[in-house]
Amino acid sequence: MDSKAFEELKKDVQEIIDLLASKQNKEANNKLVEVSENLDELLDHAEEDEELVELGRYMVLLNQLHQKINA
Repeated sequence: MDSKAFEELKKDVQEIIDLLASKQNKEANNKLVEVSENLDELLDHAEEDEELVELGRYMVLLNQLHQKINA
């Protein structure tokens, strides 16, 4: 997996956070669903333990954002 995938993931997560900060919960939730699907795909193709650890961190963060959006 290349660093471009991680950069894109980081950018997308930041976009979700920005949407939450501007009280656009519906848009944030839609983006969260999209990013979660991309993360699942990345997890399916991850080969190195380091990649799995990094993706796991994003998974935890997305779960926390999901709870924040739906609270």
